[in-house]
Amino acid sequence: MKQKTLKNPVTLSGVGLHTGHAVRMVIKPAQDNEGISFTRIDLPGKPSIKVMAANTVMDEKVTRCTAIEYQGVRIYTIEHLMAALSALGIDNVSIDIDAEEIPGLDGSSLEFLKALEQAGIVEQPADKNIFAIQEPIVISNKTATIVIVPHDQLDISYTLDYDHPLLRSQFFSQSIDLASFARELAGARTFCLESEANEIKAQGLAKGANYKNTLVMSSKGPLENTLRFPDECARHKVLDIVGDLFLLGYPVKGKIYATKSGHALNRALVKKIEAQRQKYATVSYPSVAPDAPGRVFNINEIMKILPHRYPFLFVDRVIEIEPGKKGIGVKNVTINDGFFQGHFPQKPVMPGVIMVEAMAQTAGVVVLTSGAHNGKVALFMSISDVKFRKVVYPGDQLLMEVEIIRDRERTAHVKGIGRVDGEVAIEADMMFSYTDAHYLNN
Repeated sequence: MKQKTLKNPVTLSGVGLHTGHAVRMVIKPAQDNEGISFTRIDLPGKPSIKVMAANTVMDEKVTRCTAIEYQGVRIYTIEHLMAALSALGIDNVSIDIDAEEIPGLDGSSLEFLKALEQAGIVEQPADKNIFAIQEPIVISNKTATIVIVPHDQLDISYTLDYDHPLLRSQFFSQSIDLASFARELAGARTFCLESEANEIKAQGLAKGANYKNTLVMSSKGPLENTLRFPDECARHKVLDIVGDLFLLGYPVKGKIYATKSGHALNRALVKKIEAQRQKYATVSYPSVAPDAPGRVFNINEIMKILPHRYPFLFVDRVIEIEPGKKGIGVKNVTINDGFFQGHFPQKPVMPGVIMVEAMAQTAGVVVLTSGAHNGKVALFMSISDVKFRKVVYPGDQLLMEVEIIRDRERTAHVKGIGRVDGEVAIEADMMFSYTDAHYLNN
């Protein structure tokens, strides 16, 4: 898939939903790999803010919208525009704006979507950057939860549950592509409860809101308005997730399950996804010749080398291996690992002895692929200088770096360090002895 930008510039004007300020915005084509950026043409120096996870505002006071910030300059309420850009697959645009909040228009993504489509969309030479979720991410706050798991496309299921007669247990689920977004989500408008309206106004928000661009939900339905969908409020929550996810600056493949979540949890999810992307970007799995240094051993090849099997095989892959010298083992820690059933099940943590065993198994792959110990198995002799420095939880990825300090005919001395997100979780010195593989059959 190729990156996309606009064919022609498009201008949109209106007032900000929260500030009430008049605003004019021009969305212009940009070069490939430039991403999406806003330029505050109303400020001295015309500062720009690029849409990316690092520029996402995490301020707890920003609750009713999503904002980005760079060097003290902010742009508010970008989520409805971002949702339209995401649905259209637009990767690169430059946006000139003369106020701190984009126009609210009708409170949905519909007018943004129509304007962008009318401007025309063109493909660019560069390949599209897409991140596929590699392991589950779970974020919760009191009764709100948002989860994303690996999936072959973006798919969102949302449960809305307000203490309100019309908004109890609304559920909406949708695979997200341009057709489904335009048909099912783009027109869903922002909303608030009638009981919240005065409080929101007292907070200095919703100065540009009215009964046309915001659904104010009374016990009988929206005030001075009619619903576009029976479950429009739940659909708008899904629209917000689509827009907030695109704060990453790249599309994501994953299945999202969200319950009572809002912008704050969405933004926290964005940070977690970017951290996962960076983690997997630093761990490459090169395709090399079977006997070349740096080759990768997958789980099937590991089982040909080690005698261990489920539930006692604790290394999923060995990478960057120099046989007989060093290598890196990968253990994806999941809640499905059997030891979590009995090891602090109320708050699961990976047992330290299992972490040591995982490093030992990684070391076994490294020493037994050197060619000097064909037909052998490696058995533990001793462990020393063990230090546990970080708790490892379900959802973590443990990277185990092992280095062969000394390898003799009958014994090997190995140094191991295990890391999670770059931080040392465990380190140990290990001694192994070799014996013939037929020992296991006796």
